[in-house]
Amino acid sequence: MVDAAILDVPAATEGMIRIAGGTFHMGSGKHYPEEAPSHRVSVDPFWIDATLVTNRQFRSFVEATGHVTFAEIAPDPKDYPGALPHMLRAGSLMFDPPSHPVDLRNWAQWWTFKFGATWRKPYGSGSSIKGMDDHPVVHVAYRDAEAYAAWAGKSLPTEAEWEFAAWGGREDAEFAWGDELVPAGRHMANIWQGNFPSENTKDDGWARTSPVKAFPANGYDLYDMIGNVWEWTADFWSVRHQADAPKACCVPQNPRGGPEAESYDPRQPTIHIPRKVLKGGSHLCAPSYCRRYRPAARHAEPVDTSTSHVGFRCVVRER
Repeated sequence: MVDAAILDVPAATEGMIRIAGGTFHMGSGKHYPEEAPSHRVSVDPFWIDATLVTNRQFRSFVEATGHVTFAEIAPDPKDYPGALPHMLRAGSLMFDPPSHPVDLRNWAQWWTFKFGATWRKPYGSGSSIKGMDDHPVVHVAYRDAEAYAAWAGKSLPTEAEWEFAAWGGREDAEFAWGDELVPAGRHMANIWQGNFPSENTKDDGWARTSPVKAFPANGYDLYDMIGNVWEWTADFWSVRHQADAPKACCVPQNPRGGPEAESYDPRQPTIHIPRKVLKGGSHLCAPSYCRRYRPAARHAEPVDTSTSHVGFRCVVRER
């Protein structure tokens, strides 16, 4: 481990892994179209949390700052023109599995907006995180992850930083650990087994989130870079990689149209809510539905959204 003082980085690097940086092939031309094109990207040295931020860590942040998460605040009607009044209550999206096979083209069959669902009550009123201190915090919107990172003296990773770290020093295989999803019958990540979304055989031992060190670390000693929960990154969404574009993470997009407007959801033309890139897949990714349990996989998430399968980890960049 390198002395943080020598590198002029905060002492907050405890529990983090130093990534030396380098050049790699980011993205993929073999899977979902939003992952293309595969292109060369260089990243500078940085430190990254060895694990996802846990309920225990997030509780410390809330107790120290009094932070109130997005899911705990009722939506402002001005921000959501046309919203049904009875829906303007505090809550969060929660996975609610149907009891029978359903049309996989309609995600509303297994997602519900649960009033009262928060990071403290992941399944709504009456639930709790008792016994789940080492599980990743969920039901956190982008601003919540950003606030935690600032409090901890850290930042959220760029998509390129995250993907470079997820490969763990390799990029020559189908998955972060090799070419087999379950090598020799060993589950390498918390993903879905069975007929999604109605049947989860739990062959990996978990139906929902798992403790952050329940599965093997990657080549950089990082846990859960694949599966368990999706992870927020600092980058705005684009429908494809721009191979020659600078990897600046935090420049707001223009809502007036054109390629620069891609970070906004085209299905919501009257509501301009920017979207950020999620990475890593989650316990809901399944071979039969969402094969995004790979480092190159990516997904768009509105910054005003929290769910039961999205969390985050932080980075510290060397100066």
